[in-house]
Amino acid sequence: MTNARHVLIVEDLLEYSTWLQRTLLEAWPDTVIHTAANIATARAWLNSPPTGFGLALIDLSLPDGNGLELIAGMAGHQPPVWVVVTTIFDDDTHLFSALAAGADGYLLKGMSAQQLMAHLEAIQNGTPPISPAIARRMLDYFRQASPPASPTMAAPTELTPLTPRELEVLRYIGRGLRVAETARLLELTENTVAGYVKSLYRKLNVSSRAEAALEAARRGLV
Repeated sequence: MTNARHVLIVEDLLEYSTWLQRTLLEAWPDTVIHTAANIATARAWLNSPPTGFGLALIDLSLPDGNGLELIAGMAGHQPPVWVVVTTIFDDDTHLFSALAAGADGYLLKGMSAQQLMAHLEAIQNGTPPISPAIARRMLDYFRQASPPASPTMAAPTELTPLTPRELEVLRYIGRGLRVAETARLLELTENTVAGYVKSLYRKLNVSSRAEAALEAARRGLV
């Protein structure tokens, strides 16, 4: 982050968007802020050079879709943008789907202005901005998911073969899309997509969307 900061705020709640703007300007008076209340407006800003955003604060629940769609589309954006989720969702599904989609940080709404700016200032030192409660959840998740370490290094496991359609569905799960959204994009019925999801869970031996999202990331699908 440089002194000439360009920030994009993607938030449909006007009160919270205004609070974010006020907080950023109080700490960084030279900040140039652009706001979007939906994905379409955010994409228009991102595709309007030479804006060159250094930071994007993105909510996940937006009127015209899931913020994960926007995050995934920003992967590889030039110049690079620090993408930080600001949300009320503290569950595994939203958290790991956001990280798999490419988010650089995950902050929960309700923090003070001082806490927000401390997290954002830490970006300059390469520290990912993550709420303490989210960091604890990540640790708990991997402690529960990881088997005890073996004294000998295990050989890499082979990827379970999936059909092209199953890979498509898994990709959308990794981006945080629900069955209805996936069905619309693939032009299939919701029942058909639900069948693919069930098949994926069985083949991959997973039982949650968070685990499926991690598998999608492991396969390079998101």
